[in-house]
Amino acid sequence: MHKLRILSIGKTKESWLEEAIDEYLKRLSKIICIEFVWAKNDEQLLALASKEPTLVCLDANGKMMNSEAFSTFIVKKFEEGGSRLAIVIGGAEGLPTKLKQHPTLISLSPMTFTHQLVRLVLVEQIYRAFEIDKGSCYHK
Repeated sequence: MHKLRILSIGKTKESWLEEAIDEYLKRLSKIICIEFVWAKNDEQLLALASKEPTLVCLDANGKMMNSEAFSTFIVKKFEEGGSRLAIVIGGAEGLPTKLKQHPTLISLSPMTFTHQLVRLVLVEQIYRAFEIDKGSCYHK
């Protein structure tokens, strides 16, 4: 089973977002275990990220890709990490400068979203990526 750690500042405060995220976590539960790790500030986020051997950072200036390319990318990252991967979501001010220079910097969109909403979009795209990889009709 794959294991994904999503590192982020602050918790999801909106119940409707939590419900939507939970729906995708339930759909993914047979193939991937997703753990959310909450940091209190940029320093703690940097410390958490520094312990991860396979890390992807989300930033609006990162590499853009469509869902098919993201599927290929995420499957490859899990293979490289021995089925383990961590993804970092920045706080209200974005990623700390040190993480903005990480070699694996990707963007979910050139638009700016709250870090809470990014969690939902990310989990949905991960679900979509695995559905694309197995050839289901979820992604049309």
